[in-house]
Amino acid sequence: MNTHYTLFQWIILPLLIFLVRIIDMSMDTIRILLLSKGKKMLAPILGFFQVLIWLLAIRQVFLNISNVACYIAYAGGFAMGTYVGIILEEKLAIGFQVIRIITKKDETGLINILRNKGYGVTSIVGEGATGKVNIIFTIVKRSETPQVLKTINEHNPNVFYTIEDVRMLNETIKATSV
Repeated sequence: MNTHYTLFQWIILPLLIFLVRIIDMSMDTIRILLLSKGKKMLAPILGFFQVLIWLLAIRQVFLNISNVACYIAYAGGFAMGTYVGIILEEKLAIGFQVIRIITKKDETGLINILRNKGYGVTSIVGEGATGKVNIIFTIVKRSETPQVLKTINEHNPNVFYTIEDVRMLNETIKATSV
């Protein structure tokens, strides 16, 4: 048997399938993220290229149907691509998040700190299970969420907060003016 053919068949081809699947699945994760953020034009374009890449990978698997290394590479590329897509999604941090802070304390200091840092803040008084609470809302870019949480925790490490993704945001306003 030809050594070059064996090298290609059992190492290079599976490696290429593995790498192509990583790209394919990473694109899939980003495409789903774009869909969830309402990016109606970008998601289909990404999906088009994703399917082309997938077709390249699956074609090679079918052309080499007796090569178990191709199956393993295909499945491994799927798994690794999912992981890489998650990491990319975290790094891209597309979109906005609303941070809702609920506390019994007067949080005027926290509100002023957030405003001085350029974040828009809305506060209201509410009624909780055990009495009066203060509710503070701020909408921030996802990439800024860790810094805002750091500020919140430095001010009051025992404060209760929730974070939710914002699907749509009025384009005429900026997150810092909400």
